[in-house]
Amino acid sequence: MPAENQNTPPRRALVTGAAGGLGREVAIQLARRGCVVAVADINGEGLAETIRQIGETGAEGESIVSDFTGEGAPEAAVDKVVARWGGIDILVNNAGYGVIEPFLDATFRAWTRTLALNVTALAMACKAAGRVMREQRSGRIINITSPGSRMALPDYTAYTASKAGVDSITRAAAVALAPYGVLVNSLAPGMMDTEMQRSTEVDLARANGRDDLQAFLDERTRRIPLGRRAEIAEVAEAVVWLCLDAPKYMTAERLNMSGGLDKD
Repeated sequence: MPAENQNTPPRRALVTGAAGGLGREVAIQLARRGCVVAVADINGEGLAETIRQIGETGAEGESIVSDFTGEGAPEAAVDKVVARWGGIDILVNNAGYGVIEPFLDATFRAWTRTLALNVTALAMACKAAGRVMREQRSGRIINITSPGSRMALPDYTAYTASKAGVDSITRAAAVALAPYGVLVNSLAPGMMDTEMQRSTEVDLARANGRDDLQAFLDERTRRIPLGRRAEIAEVAEAVVWLCLDAPKYMTAERLNMSGGLDKD
């Protein structure tokens, strides 16, 4: 990707769920593009490693250890970015939670936790960053959704319902912020080799009575039209494109990066 113009001030980014996986990779790629990057997660140890890797790029980083399901936590994270760098240009809502449980055995706890992080916290982060971006008359928000938001998955319903909520919030926020030149889009990744993906598939195999995990994984991979799982880095490249390079006329859009899995 092209280097950023050295005469322009660095863009100020906040990436949530950045203690590992996709969030970490997005944060590092943004840093390589010349952004200053704040990273938020409940996992302080993982964040420390992300900050270390951001530092290796020569960029400034800010660690925000926080549980975004707490009232006011997303707003406080945005406030911290603004306090350090005077504004916020990019918000990537990547933090997510999901649990495998058959629909007829669903628990209040799992639904509450899933919706609190994937929907409510994301909406509050969009609101907080959107208010700052409104005054700046610029900014980009990218929400991580899922192909599952359009699928009937009875063992993963809380998660897929939450991602349908992400799609709805993305469209609403895009329309609310369009008059101020702020772009809001989403990206739906396919199957990636992240810790969350791995643990989810182990639980899914167990819930379906599958003892041969590798055979189960291979079977799921064959469902992908491109015939392989996504590399974390290539999905991150698409997120960064939305953050920095996508046309200024593109908003309220859902970008599918699922190898053809989300094809309808």
